[in-house]
Amino acid sequence: MPHPCNLIIDSCCDLPFEVVDREGVELVEFPYIMSDGEHADDLYQASSAHDFYQAMRTGEEPTTAQVPMHVYRDVFERAIKSGVPTVALSFSSGLSGSFDAAALVHEQLLAEHPDAELYLVDTRLASVAEALLVYEAIRQRDNGMTARELALWAEEARFFVDAEFMVDDLEALRRGGRIPSSVAYAGSKLDVKPLLTIGIDGKLTLAGVARGRKKGIRQLAEYYHKRAAKEGPGKHVVIGNADCEKDADRLKEALAKIDDGILFLESSIGPVIGSHVGPGMIAVVFWGNDKREELSVADRIAKRVKGAE
Repeated sequence: MPHPCNLIIDSCCDLPFEVVDREGVELVEFPYIMSDGEHADDLYQASSAHDFYQAMRTGEEPTTAQVPMHVYRDVFERAIKSGVPTVALSFSSGLSGSFDAAALVHEQLLAEHPDAELYLVDTRLASVAEALLVYEAIRQRDNGMTARELALWAEEARFFVDAEFMVDDLEALRRGGRIPSSVAYAGSKLDVKPLLTIGIDGKLTLAGVARGRKKGIRQLAEYYHKRAAKEGPGKHVVIGNADCEKDADRLKEALAKIDDGILFLESSIGPVIGSHVGPGMIAVVFWGNDKREELSVADRIAKRVKGAE
């Protein structure tokens, strides 16, 4: 039985390739650049996570780039030509200009093909946080959700994905311009492991610090315990790691003690995200409560004012 819609996803979701390798799901590969030239983030089909992070440990400083506009044009035109309603789920606009490029191409193509059913959603998520949304979107699609329903679902569900991750140090994030130099400097001087989360705007924010990795893993488990939704789409929890599988196992054990009903989905942090976080990152992602409700009163007023403009 054919699916009611197709999906376009990108490699910054950091899901295992076998999870997304299915009919009606097309992968947009982000580029990254190493000393030997440009590579495509293909979810570790051509190389291993260990090789990538080992190169960083020995001095490689990979950089990343936006998805070229012609790539979006090609993939969106194929979707329109297929005649199958399609939803594109994009990496956070708060961390990359790629969504803006996709939105521009999307607008141009809908002007050329006004009857086309092609939806574009800014997930405002990244890496394994994006993974949880994409994973559930595939499941909803397989359960018969239409493209329009799925786009509306994703625009709402993105605010319920909660994530916290620990990085070994903040240098790679500072180098990539993802955090201010002052924050990176303070982190290095205090000899702490920074704990980061993704804000409602899809940008990184500092959630706390841990004195050492063992305490950090414990704090990640506590973060889940405090914030996981009591009700929601299953007990799926994504554990992501940047070539530190033993720590990922420790986190799984700590989470299983809190809740023995968790269904774990494990993932390696891909090279595009990895270029900015470096080896040793570990993350926990789960369905939480509506992040919009956590805005301060002042922020809520500001949001309302902006919405009224």
